[in-house]
Amino acid sequence: MTTATQLPDIPPHQPVLIAGPTASGKSALALQIAEAQGGVIVNADASQVYDCWRVITARPSPEEEAQAPHLLYGHQPYDADYSVGHWLREVLPLLDHGPRPIIVGGTGLYFSALTQGLAEIPATPAEVRAQADLLSLEDMRAALDAATAERIDLLNRARVQRAYEVLTATGRGLADWQAETPPPPLPLDRCTAIVFDTDKDWLEARIRRRFDAMMEAGAMEEIAAMQDRYDPALPSCRAIGVPELMAHYLGAMTEAEARERASVATRQFAKRQRTWFRARMKQWTPYRPA
Repeated sequence: MTTATQLPDIPPHQPVLIAGPTASGKSALALQIAEAQGGVIVNADASQVYDCWRVITARPSPEEEAQAPHLLYGHQPYDADYSVGHWLREVLPLLDHGPRPIIVGGTGLYFSALTQGLAEIPATPAEVRAQADLLSLEDMRAALDAATAERIDLLNRARVQRAYEVLTATGRGLADWQAETPPPPLPLDRCTAIVFDTDKDWLEARIRRRFDAMMEAGAMEEIAAMQDRYDPALPSCRAIGVPELMAHYLGAMTEAEARERASVATRQFAKRQRTWFRARMKQWTPYRPA
């Protein structure tokens, strides 16, 4: 399908899904739709659920939150055990009750669970998770079954660790569990699904500008507030930019080094997002912002 620069017609009472890479402007689009048609903006970004990072994860500002209702932003403590299953259970009631949801974010697995269904996998025992926390990414990747390894992002530690934990705890690969996925809660024919298809150079320029704005808006103050609780094993502390800025705060690298490494990490993350969206959201309406 050809990428459009104009938005499709959006029925005012139908749920809207907006997916896109980091820094692409999807949150601004969600706010634009909410102000024009009404609705509640619902977070679909795994890093933005935590209460410790507003600036660093580019959560909506208090001023933006005052313009339209926002849900599932910053509602979890930094050390919460929060997964796609937790997110889906919080979103499901919003589909049938209250204002029309406008679900926006960059976590593809959240959207997959919503529009394609989520396998009902048993919870991971604490001892299995503790064991996995001590392993290297390479060790966990080597232990995965072939079918699962072909389906996940092998550079994403959180995804690899989740697959490793499922295999260790249940004796079955994640791909095997996913083969038994129940029907989706929100099929694509019941919503307007938009995915940002951005130009690489355009996006990289926005990533650099956003990092500058983030530093000016108080990113280091957030880092300072979290220094005593920082744990690189926690998903919240692996948010893009956090490890680099914490290293700078602790004196392990200069601000220039932290800025460059964080920018590189963000660009790499955006590349993985774009690849994922193009491979798995072919039935969504592609949109290229001006």
